[in-house]
This record gives sequence, C-alpha cells and structure tokens, in this order.
Amino acid sequence: MTVRSSRPAGRISIRRLRQEMSKRQGRLSMTQHLLGAAATALLLSNAPAFAEDDMPMTYPDTRQTDTEELHFGVTVADPFRWLENDPRQDAEVAQWIAAQNAVSAPYLEGLSGRDVFRRRLTAMFDHETLTPPVERGGLYFFTRNGGLDNQAQLLVREEADGANRILIDPNTWSEDGTVALAEWAASPDGAVVAFATQDSGSDWRTIRVINTSTGEILDDTVEWARFTTIAWHPDGSGFYYSRFPEPEAGAAFSAGVEGHAVYFHRLGSHQSEDQLIHSATAGQALLHSVDVTPDGRYLIVYTSALTGGVAVTVTDLSSADPAPDTIIESYDDRWLLLGNVGTKLFFATQKDAPRGRIVTMDLSEAQPGFSEMIPERPDAVLREGGSAMLGDRLLLSYTIDVQSQAELYNLDGTFEGTVPLPGPGSTGIVRGRPGANEAFFAFTSFDAPLTVLRLDVDANRTTVWAEPEIATDLDTITVEPHFYTSQDGTRVPLFVVRRKDIDGPAPTMLNAYGGFAISMVPHFSPAAMAWVEQGGVYAVANIRGGGEYGQAWHHAGRRANKQNVFDDFIAAGEYLISQGITPADGLAIHGESNGGLLIGAVVNQRPDLFAAALPGVGVLDMLRFDRFTSGATWVEEFGSPAVKEEFQTLLSYSPLHTIREGARYPAILVTTADTDNRVVPAHSFKYTATLQAADIGNRPHLLRVETRAGHGTGKPTNMVIAEFSDMWAFAAHWTGLEVSPGCRCSHLPSSTKY
Repeated sequence: MTVRSSRPAGRISIRRLRQEMSKRQGRLSMTQHLLGAAATALLLSNAPAFAEDDMPMTYPDTRQTDTEELHFGVTVADPFRWLENDPRQDAEVAQWIAAQNAVSAPYLEGLSGRDVFRRRLTAMFDHETLTPPVERGGLYFFTRNGGLDNQAQLLVREEADGANRILIDPNTWSEDGTVALAEWAASPDGAVVAFATQDSGSDWRTIRVINTSTGEILDDTVEWARFTTIAWHPDGSGFYYSRFPEPEAGAAFSAGVEGHAVYFHRLGSHQSEDQLIHSATAGQALLHSVDVTPDGRYLIVYTSALTGGVAVTVTDLSSADPAPDTIIESYDDRWLLLGNVGTKLFFATQKDAPRGRIVTMDLSEAQPGFSEMIPERPDAVLREGGSAMLGDRLLLSYTIDVQSQAELYNLDGTFEGTVPLPGPGSTGIVRGRPGANEAFFAFTSFDAPLTVLRLDVDANRTTVWAEPEIATDLDTITVEPHFYTSQDGTRVPLFVVRRKDIDGPAPTMLNAYGGFAISMVPHFSPAAMAWVEQGGVYAVANIRGGGEYGQAWHHAGRRANKQNVFDDFIAAGEYLISQGITPADGLAIHGESNGGLLIGAVVNQRPDLFAAALPGVGVLDMLRFDRFTSGATWVEEFGSPAVKEEFQTLLSYSPLHTIREGARYPAILVTTADTDNRVVPAHSFKYTATLQAADIGNRPHLLRVETRAGHGTGKPTNMVIAEFSDMWAFAAHWTGLEVSPGCRCSHLPSSTKY
C-alpha cells in the first residue's frame, strides 16, 4: 500500500471540479456558517414536505486534500482523512463539528412533528423498569429506572418482596447525567458490591467497591477496565476483571485493543499489586470475559476473537495449586457454561450443532471429553443468554422463528415441560442458582414492556414480580409476523407493528442489524411505540448475519457473504411496499453501529427505494475501520482490508466509497457522538462530508453530533429522547407521516405492580 499526499500536476477529479464550481457560486465559509447557518436552515426547514428537492441546502465548506492510497493496484482517494483527528486535540475538526451542528440543529428544531414526538417519547419512557434480582447472602440486588431518570439506580432488598433501598444512584454523579453505572457484581455474601462507572458513554471503566450495609465507598480503585465482566472469588477476598495496559497520556480515546487481560484485585490492595490471571498471545486482538461458577469452585475465562465463538479456559479454585486448563482452543463456536454439579460441567454450545445443543464434561475423568446431553433441534435455536442451571434443573430458552419458548429439563436431559410465558415474545436475563428453587427472568415483546417473572422451579410456575404500565393502550397495537423471500430465495422473518386500525399503506420505519450473530428478538421499544402511535408502521427484519437461526445464519452474512445482508434488507423494503403495508415513497430506514453500516450500504445500492435514512454510530469506512480503537477485532466479521480478496469485497459495499454520483438520494440524517470510542465518529464525519460534496440530489444530508455521549450504553434518558425526537420528526417529514398533537392513546399511571 502506498500513500500519496498530492496528485500529479494537471490531474483533477470531477468531484474537485464540482467543488470549485460550488465555491464560486457562493458556498459559505466555515466561519460564516457558524454565524449564519442557523437562519438559513430554519428557512429551509419550514418549507413544505418534499420542497427541498428543488432547493439545495448549503453545507459547511469542508476542506479536501489530495490524500490517496494504493491498495492492490486500486487508487482510493481519501480527501477528508483529516476528519479522523480527535476533536479534543484538533481545533479544525472541532470547528467543523460545530458548523455541522449549526446547520442540522435549527433544521431539526423547525420540523413540525418534533415537539409532538418529544412529548410522546417522554410519556412512553416514563415507566418504571426493574431488572431480575440477584440474590447474594439473603439480599436481592437489581437495577431500577423510575422512567425518566437519566441513569438506572442499583437497589437492594432484604427479601424478594421487601422494601427498596437505594445503594447506588448514578444520577447524583454528574449534573448532565452522563456518568452511568455499568457492570456490577455483589460478593458471595452480599456484604460488598464491585461496580464500574462509565463516563460520557466511553468504553473505559473505573471499578470501585461499596459496603452494602453502610453505603461507604472503599478505597479500592481499578482503572482502565474495558470490555469487562466482574466475578468475585468465592471467599469474597477480591474480584476478577479485564483491562488493558494504561494508555499514554492523551491517547485513551484512540487506544487500540491489544493487551486485553484478566486480573485479580484483592480488596484493600493497590491496583499495581493486581495479579495477572490470563492474557492473550502478543499481536492478537482478543477480548476476555470472566465468570465463577455459583459454587465458587471454577474460574471460567472466555476468549473471543469476535468470530461468533469463544475459547474456554477453566481453573479449579479449590485446588491447592490452581492451574488454568484451556478445554476449548478454537474461537469458532459459541460456548457458555450453564452450571456445574461438582466436577461435571454443563455447556450450551454450537460446536457441531449450528442451532445449539447441551453437552457435559466431567473434569474428574482421566481424559475429560464432551458428551451430548440434549441434541440440536431442527425446529428451534438454543439461546445461551436465556438459559441457566436453576435448582436441580436446566432452564433452556429456544427461539422458534425468532420467538422464545422456555423449557425445563432434568439434569439427565429429560424434558420436564414448557415454562408458561405471558405470550409471544422474548426471554432473557436469567437470575438463579443451582440448588435454589426460586429464580427470576425477564420477558418482553414488541407490545409488552420488560416484565420480571418469578419462577418456582419445582412447580414450573411463573408469577409476575414486576410489570410496568405504559402511557398508551397496548391493546390497540397489533404485532404481525411475516416471511418474505430474499434475492437468492432465502426465507427471512419480518415483524410488522402497527395500530389495529391501520390497514392500508402507512409511512414505515424499517430497522435491522445483520451482524456479529446478534439476534433482533422481539422487545419493547418506547421509540417504536411513539412512531406507531402516530399511525406509522414499525418493522424489524431478521436478516442474515444475525443469530436468529443459529451459526449458519450468522455465517451467511459475514465476510465474503456480507452482500446477503444488504440483499435481505432491500428485499424487506420491497416486500413492505408490494404488500401494501408501506407506500412507495414512505419508507424510512434506521440502524446503528453495524446496523449503521447496513443503512449506508443499502442507500448506495438502492437510493430510489427509501425516502429517509437514519444511519447511527455506523461503521462507514470499510477500508480503515481496523485502524481505530476496537476496530481490529471486527476483522473476523468483515474481513481485512490488508487481504486482496477481502479488500475487494469491502470496497464493493463500503458506504464511504460507493456513493453514487448523479443518483437521487433520500434524505439522510447521520447521528454520532463525540465520545464514541467503539465506532469512532470519524466514520460518520467522513461519510457526511462525502455525501455533502457529492451530486446526489437536493434532499438534506445532515449530521447530528451529540456531546458527552458514546456508542449508546450509558446515554442519559433525556439525550435518548432528544435524539429520537429529531430522528423521528426528520423521517416523518420525508415519508409523509402526519404527526398529530392529539394523543391516540390512553393515559395510564406510571407505576409498577408487584
């Protein structure tokens, strides 16, 4: 690869020529934008719907350079590479962000439906949400958000149905609500809790310890934790966690992912004394998470290369000389330890079973090996995250066409029965312990907010432990499962959510993800309800690249097969229109992170299909994604730009590099955040600058940059509401959704049943 900073004399691109012509026609300078863009954008935003097609917007003048790279004989221009610089250290980038927000903010503020969406989103979010409790030492720990709290609190009860006591309230940690409670774990006796703090949405964590009885914060401080879990030693003397080496001063935001390792921190000691437990081979971009079995006997380390699978290392903590034993060396398959009985381990895995199965291993044997206990099913996919060992049984969560079914099995593999659920939906967040008859798990669906169910394991009976009430009449909502055919004949699930009285074409918000084996299972979304309440359709496509149908479904949408993801999504849009669910000019699309990549790619491939596009915190530069922060770990999912065949695949769909000059593009609102060190905002910056410089029609192509926010987790509720208000108003304007200030809902009290 060769990098050049200038072109040969006399060589000029069409894009550069057009830019020079635009400048001569009166394009404003960046300084002028900071002073005058607000008024200009406000005038444009008050124009009737679709009028902007005849009235081009004026964007900030973004400096272009002659930077280009030679990849395997292909010269790739990168004129906006300077936007990769950290705005905290580069004043020009910071000024450019301010200029972009100076255009987008007044435009969005002027949209007629924005205030309505803000009011209704506020009402939709205003319900109490509890997570399933964790019992330790007779105490029950769980998180609670009262509805409009910026951050969830950590609460504790003396009994499962006892009085709440606030143990940690992150809403007191910062004035703007941007410091969040992240990972946490109570010690085996419940005496103390180790908890991580997250500042401004960053992936970095600082771990502290609090005394449960007194609320005193101990002196223990662990820094530079990232992509971590917290697991206590069985004697409560300390905890295991994962961290990186301390980055150089000023380099924390851009720090890469090499050197991730598991450490043990002993209470009362300084972090410099922490014991290294597990580390990767130098030069490998691997991430590690840690757990301890409920009986405290085994330490489990999962090592991921983000291939969709993990290696597994087990250490017997009861041994006089504990030594790690890597029982799974490959990163290719999913493995999760559900529990153990003595030396017998019970694993859920996709090894030799793409839809999942249960196997056991007895570590007391001279040559331990795996034995199948519950085989793979042809009709269902085992979801490890909703499965666990509870009492003397296994609770297994299966999905059948993306909807959950929970089942109980004896420890010899005998089926005991289906666990009763409130209706079609999804289960997860299972809390319980081997030997204990009481357990808790979460249930949710598109029309059912997160409900915590208590399970009597012996009786196989569920009761509601916490159920929120929502400020809308959910009985007026219908959830319709559909199936459609993708370009290559693959049958793909699609959920359609709308009001029961909407039976004709209506403006539609289509959402999907399509990567990293992440399944888009049915779940309640206040934002989706706010769109549906106004008469719109909310649709979720379960495209390939996810885990909805197991390992094969994931592999069919990764690396060289990534185009299947885009074909599936495009086919979903075509299906919605052909079935009369969506009008031909009324389809908006939304996705974040890998889903943001999806939105950027399909807009380039089929700009005619969409009225509006909302790519959020997206991976948009597929030729340089591996050079930023955690991007090196995504090579197993996307492929490497340094490998010729994989480079060609990446270049074929990279949103930044496949924008189609001369095509008529939909309205696009790109969203990102300045503290996102997962998918760095440079992706969105360069993509937006390229859109604005291209000849792709006159609909607006705007950038909205949130401050003191990251990739998504830890974002304050008020910021979430503000962002969705902007996005939904933008999409409503361009799809023709009529936003009414009159509420089509029943106002219900925001309370929780116990």
